[in-house]
Amino acid sequence: MVTLRNVLPFSGSRRMLAKGVAAIALSVSLVGGSAQAQNAKVPVEELMAAQALPDIVQGKADAPVTIVEYASMTCTHCAAFHTGTYPTLVSKYVDTGKVKFILREFPLDPLATAGFMLARCSGPDKRSAVVDLLFTQQKNWAFVDKPLEALSDILKQTGMSKDSFETCLKDQKLYDQVNQVRDAGSQKFGVSATPTFYFNGTKVSGELTPDGLAKILDPLLKG
Repeated sequence: MVTLRNVLPFSGSRRMLAKGVAAIALSVSLVGGSAQAQNAKVPVEELMAAQALPDIVQGKADAPVTIVEYASMTCTHCAAFHTGTYPTLVSKYVDTGKVKFILREFPLDPLATAGFMLARCSGPDKRSAVVDLLFTQQKNWAFVDKPLEALSDILKQTGMSKDSFETCLKDQKLYDQVNQVRDAGSQKFGVSATPTFYFNGTKVSGELTPDGLAKILDPLLKG
């Protein structure tokens, strides 16, 4: 798991965002809120309440199991889940109508916030695909000397122009909304690290392998 680092507001310009990215090396500090232990239970109706940004739901609306993941675009454990386990989740559980899956923004640093903003600016139909792309390519943009240039190059693959890229990162309202989703996760549900999952409201923190996912989901589906 990766815990929350200081996230500094930025005005929206590339220069200010670059300064924010430099803050990644600052010491860890948790967002305020009541801590919740592993396997703590959150009422599903509270978990599914409206967010600052609309949830992008994958799967059937009436699926018997709902998974909500709080993730950060720069979290290596999140990337490992999305490249190694998420395909199994989709093929075995989401596409078969057993699970609906929601990924919520929990940026651990300004660069992760930028990644989520760009995914949202791609539109609701592309947002999940862009998130997948950024996780797959994480080492090529999140841990390089010029992350913004790398992000811009990667987003070109999705059809995003340089102007659209720049405009997205200047969207103060979207910046605030991404961080409001994170703050709500911390303050209401005790999220303090990524990835954190809720399986029908039951909290599970840490990277999940396909076998670990099955051990949680299969009993829920049999019940």
